[in-house]
Amino acid sequence: MLTYTTYSEAGGVGKSTIGAALLESHANHGLDVLAIDMDQQNGSLTYLLDIDAPRDDSQADNIVRHLIDRPKGPLEDLIYQTEYGFDLIPSHNMLESLEDLLNRAQQMADDLGEGDDFDPYDRLRQVLLESSVPQEYDVLVVDPPATAGPHLYNAVSATRSLVIPVEPTGKGMQSVLGLEELVDGLQERLEAEIGVLSAVPNGIGRTSDQDRYLTEIRDRGYPAPVAIRERSSLFEGCWDQQCTPRYYVAKHRDRRRDHESETLDKIDRLATEIEEVSEE
Repeated sequence: MLTYTTYSEAGGVGKSTIGAALLESHANHGLDVLAIDMDQQNGSLTYLLDIDAPRDDSQADNIVRHLIDRPKGPLEDLIYQTEYGFDLIPSHNMLESLEDLLNRAQQMADDLGEGDDFDPYDRLRQVLLESSVPQEYDVLVVDPPATAGPHLYNAVSATRSLVIPVEPTGKGMQSVLGLEELVDGLQERLEAEIGVLSAVPNGIGRTSDQDRYLTEIRDRGYPAPVAIRERSSLFEGCWDQQCTPRYYVAKHRDRRRDHESETLDKIDRLATEIEEVSEE
């Protein structure tokens, strides 16, 4: 099973948009794909894909209730089918209080003498293992917010691999350095190896500085089989129309634009490379 977390320390690098495009490509390759949206922000994968989930209904079952061991039904009932060929467990406003709720759940477990069985940073993996979800999918992708915390820790613990969109700028490189420290800390805490399946340089221009940053990303050992040029019009259009990049080009562009087709081809090639790496 191919599993990875899409993550970047820096916001606004196209994490969720590129993630949605990769999910669609995996599905187009004939794989059964599930995404879990762990991002509590309004501009999350759930919003991008226009999923009509009861996000603000505190009484509705949602992924957080399962993480704190207070589900209202089977995890399978949280899964939505998207019109892009893959499935999604959507975000919920309760994710905003995830850290506090996990701490309370841990305290309850400690009080009941069950604390050794409750790891607040490993809950998503445990919940998935206790369900039949992993047996029904070929690909699992978790999309957490662009900040360190229990959302990210649970995502990485469940997937053990990362795909990291990165801006080829000084700020973007700082986020890469920060990510390296984060991964080292997570590996130590989880006592598990965490791999980077791919870096995805996004917003590449034609400046010498950006060429230098792109070279540095690859020199630091990150596989980066494709680099995406500046495509703000395409990515902003996806958010305006709430759809994946491929759907946007097919349904909302009045004519073919070669540079956008090239971008979609690159993302599809990246999805193929990630699938091949997972088979090695």
